[in-house]
Amino acid sequence: MPGNPFYRSSFWFVLRREALKRDGYHCTVEGCQTPTHALHVDHIQTRPRGATGPTSADVLPNLRTLCGNHDRMVKEGASGRRGNGGQLIVRGCDASGRPLDPNHPWNKRGA
Repeated sequence: MPGNPFYRSSFWFVLRREALKRDGYHCTVEGCQTPTHALHVDHIQTRPRGATGPTSADVLPNLRTLCGNHDRMVKEGASGRRGNGGQLIVRGCDASGRPLDPNHPWNKRGA
C-alpha cells in the first residue's frame, strides 16, 4: 500500500476521529454547503515531510475538517507549498445571486 504509513496508524485513526467529532462531521470553512459524505482531516501547519511517526504537528488544535473541494484547494504540491496560497474560499452563489463566501465584499456589513 503506497503513501505514508503514519496515515494507517492507530494513532492517526484516533486523532482523525477526534477532529471529525469536534468539528461536527462538517467542513469547517464558514459558509461551505458542500455535502459532507467525503471528509478530510487536514493539518493546518504541514507535518514534516517524510515523518512516518507522530510529530508535534499531530495534535488536535492543528487539525481541521474539510470537504473534498476545500481539501483539494489547499493540498500541498511536490514543493511543499499549499495550493491557492493556503486560502480557503467558498465558491458559488445562493438562489438570489449573493456569493456564498462570507468574506466576499458583497457580504460585508453595509454592502
